[in-house]
Amino acid sequence: MKTYHVSVSLAANDRMNDHFEFLAKISENAARNLLSELLKDIKSLEQTPLANPYLDRPYLEQGKYRYKLSYRRYRIVYQIVKNNVFVDDIQDCRQDDDKNVLIKL
Repeated sequence: MKTYHVSVSLAANDRMNDHFEFLAKISENAARNLLSELLKDIKSLEQTPLANPYLDRPYLEQGKYRYKLSYRRYRIVYQIVKNNVFVDDIQDCRQDDDKNVLIKL
């Protein structure tokens, strides 16, 4: 089975921390669960990045980004380049696209 190298961008890491810190103010247990699920799902991209659908947005290059849903409402947005998976954003699906890190790339 092919294994991919997964890298998380600084912007995606910062967004993950923002989500974690916000949730920790409400429930530390929920924040720990969020972090655990996000990390597990990011790690799973080492084996199965092609199993997830493309992210179709008018401001993105067609077929460049894929996404994986995590913890019921977070979208891990990534691209595959050869044997590498680059996680470029972690989005709260309840937020508007104008808060999207990918718009700024």
